[in-house]
Amino acid sequence: MTEKIKQTLRDSKVARWTALAIVAFTMLCGYFFTEIISPLKPLMESELGWSSSDFGLFTGAYAWFNVFLFMLILVGIILDKVGMRISAVASAVVMVIGALVKYWAINSLSGDVTAIDIHFLGKNYVMSQQLLWACLGYAIFGVGVEFAGITVSRIIVKWFKGKEMALAMGLEMACARLGTFAAMAFSPVIVSRFDIPQVILIGAILLIVGLISFMVYFFMDIKLDKSIDDDDLDFSDEKFELKDIKKIVVNPGFWLLALLCVLFYSAVFPFYKFGTDLVFNKFGVPMENGMLLGFIPKGASIIPSLLPFGTLFLTPIFGNIYDKKGKGATIMIIGAILLIVSHVVLWLPSMNSVAVAIFMVILIGIAFSLVPSAMWPSVPKIIAPQLLGTAYALIFFIQNIGLMVVPTLLGTTLDRTNPGVVAKMEYFKTSGLEQGIVQPEAQAIFEKLTADGAITHDVSKLTSGEVSAVITQLRAEGIIPAYDYSKTWMIFVVLSVAALGVALLLKAVDKKKGYGLELSNIEK
Repeated sequence: MTEKIKQTLRDSKVARWTALAIVAFTMLCGYFFTEIISPLKPLMESELGWSSSDFGLFTGAYAWFNVFLFMLILVGIILDKVGMRISAVASAVVMVIGALVKYWAINSLSGDVTAIDIHFLGKNYVMSQQLLWACLGYAIFGVGVEFAGITVSRIIVKWFKGKEMALAMGLEMACARLGTFAAMAFSPVIVSRFDIPQVILIGAILLIVGLISFMVYFFMDIKLDKSIDDDDLDFSDEKFELKDIKKIVVNPGFWLLALLCVLFYSAVFPFYKFGTDLVFNKFGVPMENGMLLGFIPKGASIIPSLLPFGTLFLTPIFGNIYDKKGKGATIMIIGAILLIVSHVVLWLPSMNSVAVAIFMVILIGIAFSLVPSAMWPSVPKIIAPQLLGTAYALIFFIQNIGLMVVPTLLGTTLDRTNPGVVAKMEYFKTSGLEQGIVQPEAQAIFEKLTADGAITHDVSKLTSGEVSAVITQLRAEGIIPAYDYSKTWMIFVVLSVAALGVALLLKAVDKKKGYGLELSNIEK
């Protein structure tokens, strides 16, 4: 009878796919909040007065605590010590706290009051109270969402090992990408009807719903543990010790997967942050925030949003191929090659076709389906089950180094290679409109926006939204020059080439060590 219960719970398709749906929904909410500000860079420059360096520092702040405080190492150990259900709920609580701090900072604090002056990556950052606390809130959230990602990865292994594990991981990643797509596509629409703080608040409310979802899983996990009390998939009977970290770090397969992860993700995730701005500046797609036919978002942000949209369908397909046919290392190599092609074409200074840009973004999406669909299910082939929580944590830790450094480097490079843009922005905004002055170059635009009803106040009483509207139009008409992204985008090209080199090396090491990355996941 006991044996029957064991087989019934995790071997039941309804049970394991229900568990996946519950935890995947929370990850959807987490990824929605992660990218909710990404398509708003031009608006944050014109309305909040942030520079590209400020925006890059803010987006890189996601990983501050994960890297500098070694939080991912700590949460991995916590996961191995206290188990998945407690870790799941704890991670969601941390996400909610970080989101609320970020909302409070953007909504309540001034961008004019200096809080701290720091030197980072060769640049001096003078941070306002608003920017500092927004960064700290995002850093807290970053701990929570990465903690959740590690926990969910292990939850999937617990329910799906020996079954459709790669497909399950692919579907979970697809749900996460749906959250990214929703943020990239609809955040500009939401902000056009409310404002930036309200967009963040909506994301925080979704995270609270995600916390409730993890609480539901808490009780489902208890039921599972009772049914597999002495099963080899119950990780709780294997006690983790700190010395076991050595077993992970001496494994060459682990390091190659970790390097591939940081290089590949650093060439994709920061694209979300700067992709809308690239489309706006290089390809001339306007920052419109309306809807076509009442339900299709339009404007510059819709093009980068196509990247995660493509992964919704392709990641599970490629994961299913890995489950049934294998070829995991080969799948990762193909993905890295596609990423190189995409970034090289987007980098080419002479390439300014919107149609080609759309195709390249879709190609990045295909690459982003290929590599993760094989990379994450490969970890259990290289690392022992009782060490998986810490192994995932170490990989996420290394990944977060890239997610901290690369966006900051992108923002700094963009400002340094475009001094004229920053100077013009300050000339019209700081020295002009915010002082109640309309410079001669802006007079015609100011009058047009007033006639159209976009500006309803006297020049001495302009709201931040009205100032933003003038700045946006000045940029659209070229009075404030567009950013030149050519040198900045080379960073993505270099990362992509390095990722391919690591993927090729991983396949060679797999052949030598016999990890089984080219073998199927489903046990016959």
